[in-house]
Amino acid sequence: MIHSYGFLLAVAFITGLSVSARAAAREGIETNKVYDLGLYIAISALVGSKALLLITELHYYLENPREIFSLATLRSGGVYYGGFILAVIVGIALSYRARLPVWKMADLFAPGIAVGQSIGRLGCFAAGCCYGRPTTVPWGVIFTDSYSHETVGVPLYVRLHPTQIYEAVASLMIFVVLWQALKRKRYDGQVFILYLVLYSITRFSIEFLRGDPERGFVFGGVLSTSQLISIFLIIFAAVLFSRLKKKTLANG
Repeated sequence: MIHSYGFLLAVAFITGLSVSARAAAREGIETNKVYDLGLYIAISALVGSKALLLITELHYYLENPREIFSLATLRSGGVYYGGFILAVIVGIALSYRARLPVWKMADLFAPGIAVGQSIGRLGCFAAGCCYGRPTTVPWGVIFTDSYSHETVGVPLYVRLHPTQIYEAVASLMIFVVLWQALKRKRYDGQVFILYLVLYSITRFSIEFLRGDPERGFVFGGVLSTSQLISIFLIIFAAVLFSRLKKKTLANG
């Protein structure tokens, strides 16, 4: 039996990588290099997302170490930001090693990440994970599958905010913006910075509507772990923007 989540995750990876390869071809970069790099990035994303999941729920897993290898944990997609951060680190390191233009490669992968994220969130919706808070809005969704409840804990027969759909739509819009920005960018790294800012704002906002308690919280529950990371990424984007902008002006 093929699960919807796994299938859509595969579709997300293939689509995102294809988009990045197409963008690379337009810049005169060999597509096979993009595919090779994309494979390592995908593996890093999977490892990083699981790692951050364990970190955010460290207290639980220390008390229940066997749960680390439980079916529920293995099936969980993990925390997106963990996968993203590790994938970026690995991508930058391998780009340096392959003598590829690092920030140009980051720009080329940014739209692919956004469209992949959009499709991936549809997988979350199908599985019931990353669910929203109870709501009375007419577009709220009601989950009825006991398997989803047992696997990811989504409440059944309760109207919830479709936070997965919110993020899927927002990520698709981000993809459109980034794809257009590739044609108009003034320096390498600009599109990647734009992704960092747009997605961080999106994720920070949607987190207020999330209802799954396993995300991890800081400052006494005021912010989720992902909201804190969003703030740091926006700060990082501002610093990166300043440095790359100065470098561009210095090079004329």
